[in-house]
Amino acid sequence: MRRARTPRTAFRASRITTALVAAPLAVAALAAPATAAPAPAAEERSTQRAEGRNHHDRDTLRGVAPKGFSIGTAVAGGGHHAEQPYADPFAYDVEYRDVMARQFNSLSAENQMKWEYIHPTRDFYNFYPADAIVRYAQENRQVVRGHTLLWHSQNPAWLEEGDFSDEELREILHEHITKVVGRYAGRIQQWDVANEIFDENGEYREENIWIRELGPEIVADAFRWAHEADPRAKLFFNDYGVESFNAKSDAYYELIQELTADGVPVHGFAPQSHLSTRYGFPGDLEANLQRFADLGLETAITELDVRIDLPEGGEPTAAQQAQQADYYRRALEACLGVDTCNSFTIWGFTDEYSWVPVFFPSEGSATVMTEDYERKPAYYALQDTLRSVRGKR
Repeated sequence: MRRARTPRTAFRASRITTALVAAPLAVAALAAPATAAPAPAAEERSTQRAEGRNHHDRDTLRGVAPKGFSIGTAVAGGGHHAEQPYADPFAYDVEYRDVMARQFNSLSAENQMKWEYIHPTRDFYNFYPADAIVRYAQENRQVVRGHTLLWHSQNPAWLEEGDFSDEELREILHEHITKVVGRYAGRIQQWDVANEIFDENGEYREENIWIRELGPEIVADAFRWAHEADPRAKLFFNDYGVESFNAKSDAYYELIQELTADGVPVHGFAPQSHLSTRYGFPGDLEANLQRFADLGLETAITELDVRIDLPEGGEPTAAQQAQQADYYRRALEACLGVDTCNSFTIWGFTDEYSWVPVFFPSEGSATVMTEDYERKPAYYALQDTLRSVRGKR
């Protein structure tokens, strides 16, 4: 039965009103010194505790997940959200936070830990959004994946357009990794240290400022610095288009062997898994994960969504939803089939805040819930798959 709820337009308007009322508090928190994380207000802590009470509910994804298995979501905020007609989802949408607390035991910052948000000017770190996510996760007994430290995209203009010597640029990266990873030491389970460093041909991306200016050796340094800042965190390579055996995934396979042979602390490899029903499912996903596991690495699925070519009217057909559900199920089964794959993250759980329609205008409906948090067949595909292996893995 569909539950009664406030119409979406009215709900959105109420969130914007709430945002305007709360804005002075947010500004005050953002002005706090970077070394001091603002403490959550008593009301916020109370809300978070209430949101986390149902974490054993067997009608949720986290409630049926095998012991020790992380079922996660990206936390909406930053990026394309800044240009949408709603307030910041994580900060102001209470229903969104409630569903996220009940359904998932792992969180990834969608944009809030990327350079342009957490380090917007050379001498200032905006830790407030990331602090809030980490604090919320602790309140709700969730682990956190950090995303990301070395990337070619979403870097601030001061960095990309700055006139730095090689020594200065190297120290900028060293300082950033040390401060960001160190701030959350012991509170982040996995870090995407190097993100999308290869192109489709398995060559280093020329648009990556770090590799272009400092050479590929900087990748090893980034892993070493992250490990020094938090020896407990598991450090990953993360990329899209590496679900199958291909030139790009082969490049990672070769690089990781070289790095680990040199003692570089690389702990994991993760296909993002942004999929589309217009293409076939990567049937060799499990085998590809397994070859990295055979190197002694942890593996993970980190950004799964499955976008659909929407027919006129914008609503997917039953057949399209069934195909999407099959892709979600097969991706989860591939992860569960590899002993070292213990983290499975979907890139958002409601179409209300999905990045897909913004970047793929003819596609959408990519997540496991509608804008009104109604569960799609894809949701039940994940839930049934998790339930089927509970107590067996």
